[in-house]
Amino acid sequence: MAGFKTLDDIGAVSGKRVLVRVDLNVPVADGKVTDATRIERIAPTISELSGKGAKVILLAHFGRPKDGPSAEFSLEPIARATAQVLGRPVRFAADCIGDKAAEAVAAMKDGDVLLLENTRFHKAEEKNEPAFTENLAANGDIYVNDAFSAAHRAHASTEGLAHRLPAYAGRTMQAELEALEKGLGNPVRPVVAIVGGAKVSTKIDLLMNLVKKVDALVIGGGMANTFLAARGTDVGKSLCEHDLAGTAKQIMIEAAEAGCAIILPADGVVAKEFKAGAASETVAIADVPADGMILDVGAKTVKSVTDWIDRAATLVWNGPLGAFEIEPFDHATVAAAKHAAARTREGKLVSVAGGGDTVAALNHAGVADDFTYVSTAGGAFLEWMEGKPLPGVEVLKQ
Repeated sequence: MAGFKTLDDIGAVSGKRVLVRVDLNVPVADGKVTDATRIERIAPTISELSGKGAKVILLAHFGRPKDGPSAEFSLEPIARATAQVLGRPVRFAADCIGDKAAEAVAAMKDGDVLLLENTRFHKAEEKNEPAFTENLAANGDIYVNDAFSAAHRAHASTEGLAHRLPAYAGRTMQAELEALEKGLGNPVRPVVAIVGGAKVSTKIDLLMNLVKKVDALVIGGGMANTFLAARGTDVGKSLCEHDLAGTAKQIMIEAAEAGCAIILPADGVVAKEFKAGAASETVAIADVPADGMILDVGAKTVKSVTDWIDRAATLVWNGPLGAFEIEPFDHATVAAAKHAAARTREGKLVSVAGGGDTVAALNHAGVADDFTYVSTAGGAFLEWMEGKPLPGVEVLKQ
């Protein structure tokens, strides 16, 4: 991949100690991993290095420990889950630096896999302290970063190590960067972005960046209400940040100057209460009742969105069009997602999606596997969409 060294550039690794930064921040209940998606994502990198005789030493964080080591945030149960996914033993060391780590690394044979304890048990990790980074580096000959999801943090294990050891992008990191390049870096046009979610306030930087990069921007979810209100539409009791009307207007002005079409709801599914099975009706946006809440977009808006998807060569998606978690307010998100998936399967669309709610919505629609790429990176994906440099990526550039 242009600009980044990958495993294709790493050369012979047999007998080498390869420190691999991975994302193992997975959900755990009663000591068991309940969703192994992130482990499955890193398996190709681990298996490739191990298969070539490397001593694979995994670095990861888990949760947000505040006061040093604690059983609640130990990676030991995740070592067992990782072994199950890999189909091979994964040893565990009770620290990521010091004697415990050094002894476990020294005992490794070529091809072995070892998981070191939570890097965040040391406050120096998040501070990227040089001495701590040197202690991490002491256990490795090569550094591979396969955790795009942590690349927006300049921590010792995500950024510092790349200054001290020969550094490469793992296969998951490589796939993410290549997908993002297709999405916004150097996309095939026209490019359409769908941005939804509850609040404009959490996505101002994102919207400001997108209007300069895409040909059309579909705004859905609660944030669409803020834009509608800024244009003088009464949105009743809908979620709306009226104090951000000026920001919404500025985004629309910048979009017009950049030649980016802004697509707002023409109709909405309205209810008087937000609960499953609540009585609802579809009305024109101009006819939202004073006591009503817009909880999804209507059929006319869905048709507009799918028409824009049909025109697009590239689609970037972050956030649902409505309150998809509760029926019947999932209709628009599901319909648009299925349409985008069909276009992707036909080879007519490059579709890149990311963000927690987005991944959940695409899974709900049953089409996540049909998109070109679905990022599980959360905050890092959002910061990339905002146009911000990611420290863990910048340091890997050639």
